[in-house]
Amino acid sequence: METDFDGFVAARSAALFRGALVLTGSRDAAEDLVQETLERACRKWRTISDKDAPDAYVRRIMVNLANDRWRRFRRTVSQAEGPDRAAPGDQYGQVDSRDQLVRALQQLPMRMRTVVVLRYFHDLSDTEIAADLDISASTVRSQLARGIEKLRSQFPALSAPSPQQHTEGIR
Repeated sequence: METDFDGFVAARSAALFRGALVLTGSRDAAEDLVQETLERACRKWRTISDKDAPDAYVRRIMVNLANDRWRRFRRTVSQAEGPDRAAPGDQYGQVDSRDQLVRALQQLPMRMRTVVVLRYFHDLSDTEIAADLDISASTVRSQLARGIEKLRSQFPALSAPSPQQHTEGIR
């Protein structure tokens, strides 16, 4: 059983970390969240490994822990003045854009943030997210739509139509 868990950790810890980083917004907090998630999963591994989808079970542990932390440590993160778009070859600008996105995600309510993270960072379907969070698929879709709308409102330059879109129908 222990080797199965070791294999799971080797295969999934990077993905769990990416999700935790977006959920928490901090590298240190993400590392702690993944560590605590894997610790709890290890204690229940016999039960988890018997399930059809151990990934979903472990993600659920992580989301629940993140929710608990968020409730305990609600804090506001100051936002940058304005979201600037990075030039295509500007590596530093791209890092700034990612940082702004993580900060914007931190401003979303926890359930909305969780739905956005599970969809776009874990590439799960509505039904998979609904099963993970024990909510309906329609709730997933509405939370996702509202979350994306809020993110777009914080990045108007990114959500505005490109000049190419303006001229596509004109000849």
